[in-house]
Amino acid sequence: MGEGGLTEKKSQNASPYAGRWVARLQGHIIAHGGTPEQALIAAQKSRHKEKPEIIYMPLESSFAVSPLLERLCAALPDQEMYLVGGAVRDALLGRVSHDLDLAIPKDAIAVARRAAAILNADFYVMDESFDIARVIVSTENGSRDILDFSAFRGPDLDADLRGRDFTINAIAFDPRRQAILDPLNGAADLRAKLIRACSATSLDDDPIRILRAVRQAAAFGFKIESDTRAAMKRAANLLPNISPERQRDELFKILEGPRPDASIRTLEMLGVFPYLLPELSAMKGVGQSAPHVSDVWEHTLSMMQNLEGILAVLVPPSFIPSSLPTDNGLGIRDNGSNDLFTGLLTLRLGRYGEKFVAHFSKSLNPDRSMRALLFFAALYHDVSKPATKSVDETGRIRFFDHDQLGAKVASERARAFNLSNDEIDRLKIIIENHMRFHAFSSRMEGGKQEPSRKAIYHFFRDSGEGGVDLVLLGLADLRGTRGHTLTQETWAAALDIARLLLENFWERPEETVAPPRLVNGLDVINEYKLEQGPVVGQVLEAIREAQATGKVSTREEALVFGREWLKENQK
Repeated sequence: MGEGGLTEKKSQNASPYAGRWVARLQGHIIAHGGTPEQALIAAQKSRHKEKPEIIYMPLESSFAVSPLLERLCAALPDQEMYLVGGAVRDALLGRVSHDLDLAIPKDAIAVARRAAAILNADFYVMDESFDIARVIVSTENGSRDILDFSAFRGPDLDADLRGRDFTINAIAFDPRRQAILDPLNGAADLRAKLIRACSATSLDDDPIRILRAVRQAAAFGFKIESDTRAAMKRAANLLPNISPERQRDELFKILEGPRPDASIRTLEMLGVFPYLLPELSAMKGVGQSAPHVSDVWEHTLSMMQNLEGILAVLVPPSFIPSSLPTDNGLGIRDNGSNDLFTGLLTLRLGRYGEKFVAHFSKSLNPDRSMRALLFFAALYHDVSKPATKSVDETGRIRFFDHDQLGAKVASERARAFNLSNDEIDRLKIIIENHMRFHAFSSRMEGGKQEPSRKAIYHFFRDSGEGGVDLVLLGLADLRGTRGHTLTQETWAAALDIARLLLENFWERPEETVAPPRLVNGLDVINEYKLEQGPVVGQVLEAIREAQATGKVSTREEALVFGREWLKENQK
């Protein structure tokens, strides 16, 4: 950097100060800092009359960034730019990110447009008022690199970094000098596995950072620094100032990531629920009769934890958030999944791994995953138990119609979050029908009674692809209900039901789930001399059900059956 005695050099044996700027006099390091200016200021405190040499100590070779950054620098040789945020954090953790945030002094939209033209990439203006644009670089193998260009939020890079959320995300990388700029010691917090707010007002400035802190603590296995946690609590009442869409997006990222149960518990402890998920607070302390081993709230968290464990077994690891730590800094520990019950789960349902992957790859909305929606359903599946609680003459606690009312409550919250109609419909299906799996399992355990073809047909007629979610939710619900009292016999019965339902859905759909139509509406109208109306649909459904139960297999049989059905049902 020349000016003020600042120079760029690389030094060997720099590991104690790797990624730091150091001040050196006569070959001795006398001070260091996260930026050249910090190193110089620190040196001047003890050697104010001397002029030290400022040197950057290079990082270890594990630091790697996308090669696109080098191409970008070559394409825009005179443009000042810095890689900031998550990509730098990930690089320091030894990961290469394909989402690159680039901070530009000014005219970020214009720079992004130039970059897109040079890289032959797609270009979008994201926020004209804040000077933010996106460039998407697609490769031949279908992968994408996303480059977000934004102008400094403040007079310079230092101000931009200090205005960010957490210190681990307030680190910049200068690609031309190949140097880290870290004014808030975020790299040290990364090493300490600590999430710390950039400033005393970080959470007040943008309360959505409360959810982001919890999510990143779970994602990285970090702890939230105590002052930051206290600031999160104080700022919780500001969440209504945040748009429903931003609230939803952060919440669904939590549900998509590792340890959603631990993250949700933390949000509740921070006092977030009244301002984000107000319906859930009433579940705390609501007792339940046996076989439940915990109240409604603890059961819900246990169910979510078990759902994550079940998905980790049934869906190949590459599809699931990787390597969950034993303790993620949120106070929830893994209870272990390598037990007899997990072995039985793998034995009975493991063969459907690819089918489960395909199921979860089908998103009902491009911005949110099916996995996250399933966890949202788990979170809300018993939301109406407090409102429906009653005690019968024997003292047994009941929750009549909590599934039906709960579906309505969850749908209202989903609408408030502006979820899509498809997502709301799936959510409603899951919660409205979540007790059906337990009814099947109870009959299987009590008398080895399998559901009939008619019951299986009705199950999938009412749930469609949501039937797969109901199976997974049912298994997790059972484990969350019984806890340590779950027996091998009860679990085996539930797995038998799960396998039977999935076999019919994935292996024999034309027999019991969605038999091919033998007649259509016009056939019914002409054959039975009917007028268009609801009766036509009723006849078609009756024939389809007869197919599913094995009573009808040909067009002629279908027409005969339809005629008899009309005689019996039009009396």
